[in-house]
Amino acid sequence: MNGSYMRRYEMLMRVRDFGDAHQDLFPAAALAGQSFGVVRAAVADLAAHAATHESGRNATREGTTSKAAARDALREDLEAIVRTARAMAVGSPGLDDKFPQPRGGDQQLLNSARTFALDAAQLSARFVEYGLPEDFITDLQHDIADFEEAMRDQETGKGTKLAAAAAIDAAMDAAFDALVQLDALVPNRLRSDPGRLAMWERARRIEYPGRLQPEETSPVPGPSVSSATTPATT
Repeated sequence: MNGSYMRRYEMLMRVRDFGDAHQDLFPAAALAGQSFGVVRAAVADLAAHAATHESGRNATREGTTSKAAARDALREDLEAIVRTARAMAVGSPGLDDKFPQPRGGDQQLLNSARTFALDAAQLSARFVEYGLPEDFITDLQHDIADFEEAMRDQETGKGTKLAAAAAIDAAMDAAFDALVQLDALVPNRLRSDPGRLAMWERARRIEYPGRLQPEETSPVPGPSVSSATTPATT
């Protein structure tokens, strides 16, 4: 996770713990207690959503890797058919036009593979005569299915990441809205208790490497998950 996100998350955990330790001063039914409850729920949500986000990222990476391997296998199948059709066209002019070299992106490759599987099935005996395995159509269909599955897995991982990112943003926004309330309620309640006020100020700070930096009195919402929690897309 991004360091900026983690520093804010750790601050929220300290705020949660402060509220838990001082429930005598901030009972659950009071406005401050309700705000501490929002922070407590947000911390739990952030932990769960961060785990989901990481799982989605790992699934996306896995899908990307398997997709690349499936793409290579599919291209190899199609190139063998294209090469063989060119040889067959010596005795059957125009046959190679039926099996052109695939162009374009992944979807076009998939469309070409489906077309090749359909058209080559009608000429399978001749392709076998020119040296392709007897089960080359079955192999092609298998590789098409693998490629489709890899594409789905990659998209599923991306969807999981996006959903978790949106949930993280929502939880962080709710927590920082509650902090706006607490930044007034807690100091007002502790104005005659400097010891506990110092503990609150310590909990409320965001720690930076090598120093402590207090958050602004009116905190802004947490950083967007796209920069705070999401690594570069693989």
